[in-house]
Amino acid sequence: MDGVLLDTESQYDIFWHSMGEKYHLGIEKFEKKIKGTTLVSILSNYFSHLPETEHDVIKQSLLDFEKNMTYSDIPGAMKFIEKLKENNIKVGMVTSSDDEKLSTVFTQRAGFDKIFDTIVSANRITQGKPHPMCYLLAAKDLGIDPENCYVFEDALSGIQAGTDAGMTVIGLATTNPAELIRDKVSKVIPHFEDFSVEEMKAI
Repeated sequence: MDGVLLDTESQYDIFWHSMGEKYHLGIEKFEKKIKGTTLVSILSNYFSHLPETEHDVIKQSLLDFEKNMTYSDIPGAMKFIEKLKENNIKVGMVTSSDDEKLSTVFTQRAGFDKIFDTIVSANRITQGKPHPMCYLLAAKDLGIDPENCYVFEDALSGIQAGTDAGMTVIGLATTNPAELIRDKVSKVIPHFEDFSVEEMKAI
């Protein structure tokens, strides 16, 4: 969702950079390292030295931040999904966001949730990206073999998850530069404008 369908990653950079500074993590480009991972994973991997009460503070701060975010489209994303549906291609959304975040998005973007044949959120999995569990679950929901699925990803963790699921991965150069992800995906696109279903099928 974030960085593929919705243009939100630059906003998250602000939040997570501030958290890294506040808690003196000392990790260069911390906000980039956590792209595509679940909140549970972020807290356990980078904030485990803090008490649970402080985890709650971070969670609430993130919820408050997300309620004031702008959820605008990655260029051409919604039109591309429309074309997929017109071609009778099933569409699932796999996101590291939890159901509470999704509720905020669906409130701001009425009908957004209705365009997907399945949604796999952080609440439905026990192992987040880069583990392939989320994508394999989506394929199971859709009744499609993994090798017949395409994954659109912007984050390195998501690219790894899609690859390990045995799916064809197309990279979005929205969060990471094309040079960084080009050798890890079948194709890199800057956004969905001028990218057609026929081009996807040809990959």
